[in-house]
Amino acid sequence: MLEQSYIQQQEAPLILIADDSQMVCLILEFTLRRAGYNVRSFADGFSMLRWLHDGGPVPRLIFLDLIMPRMDGYQVARWLRKQPTFDNTKLVMHSRCNGILERLKGRLAGVQAWISKPSTTQEILYMAWRYCMEVSPKKCEERRTS
Repeated sequence: MLEQSYIQQQEAPLILIADDSQMVCLILEFTLRRAGYNVRSFADGFSMLRWLHDGGPVPRLIFLDLIMPRMDGYQVARWLRKQPTFDNTKLVMHSRCNGILERLKGRLAGVQAWISKPSTTQEILYMAWRYCMEVSPKKCEERRTS
């Protein structure tokens, strides 16, 4: 798998997951770790923000659930977007709520992409590849053919 070999050559990007469903966290963690990413999950957005505030490393990508206890995905996204430290961190909302209004509110809060639940492994890995890889698809194709 080209993506996995590239990750192994580089330092594995950190991906965070904030979702109150333990099953969703386990599935995302398994999928992303198997592809070679460094992953950490949290039961809610508040716990994740506290961990980041206390010195956790800056992630390249965060998967956020919309509906969580203590802080919803919009609140987490808005807080992150106010902190210059996270300017290069990409946010993907991962939720069952996927109407136009929810997506618009997500964009306004600073979310780059949206994945509807239930999601496929391919959707999760595509978002990780899209936002974590430093090489373009053209460069990947060049590596594959050489």
